[in-house]
Amino acid sequence: MADHPSSKPSSNPPKALNPSSSSSAFPAPKSQLYGASRPLYRPTANKPNRRRSPSCCFCFLLLLLSLLLIAAASAAAFWFIYRPHRPTFSVSALRVSSFSLSSTSHLSSSLNLSISATNPNHKLLLLYDPFSITVLSSGVPVATGSLPPLIQPAKSTTILKSALSSSPSQTLDSPSAASIRSDLKRKEGMPIEIRLESKAKVKIGPMKTKKVRVRVFCDGINASAPKKKKSESVADLSGLKCEVKFRVKIWKWQL
Repeated sequence: MADHPSSKPSSNPPKALNPSSSSSAFPAPKSQLYGASRPLYRPTANKPNRRRSPSCCFCFLLLLLSLLLIAAASAAAFWFIYRPHRPTFSVSALRVSSFSLSSTSHLSSSLNLSISATNPNHKLLLLYDPFSITVLSSGVPVATGSLPPLIQPAKSTTILKSALSSSPSQTLDSPSAASIRSDLKRKEGMPIEIRLESKAKVKIGPMKTKKVRVRVFCDGINASAPKKKKSESVADLSGLKCEVKFRVKIWKWQL
């Protein structure tokens, strides 16, 4: 009896001949989906630095040179029109009414000072703030005083007078006291230096300049203490020299 093939189906189904076609029927994995939508990275080239055009630098230098020439021309025109000159100061007289140094180094002094101030300018008016005055001997302050404000017209000379004295409680240290005692023994008298300090403005027509610091230094003076009470000794002014200095502040610097 011939054998017939069994009609029972096989438990193992046949495998697909084309695996690629079967895999395409299923959805793609997440890695493939994300990779497909991600753009490719393309490095950007560095842009070259832009340099300033030489014409810009030339224009800046030309502008700066023009401003300097205008400033120089203005200064030359001002000098030619007004011919500014430095004011002058001198000591007209210095009288010592009293001067003594006690054994405890207490200083007592009284002096009378006359100052001559001259404005040599033709068209410039000088406006001074109050003056502070200091009298020194061998660098030691021996008297102080002040002068009132001064308005000085062009081409004029003004005599200023001030009474100077030491502080009631002024006591010198040992080196300063020894220096003053040595000066009092000098035959020609004590070497005296006078310092004045103020601030001034210049008025040119309706315009006024900013204030500048003015300092006056006078030395070459010799003075002696009076030998008798209620008498005065007159200082020797034969070697007098006075120098006027200005201090101008430009931003953070002082000239």
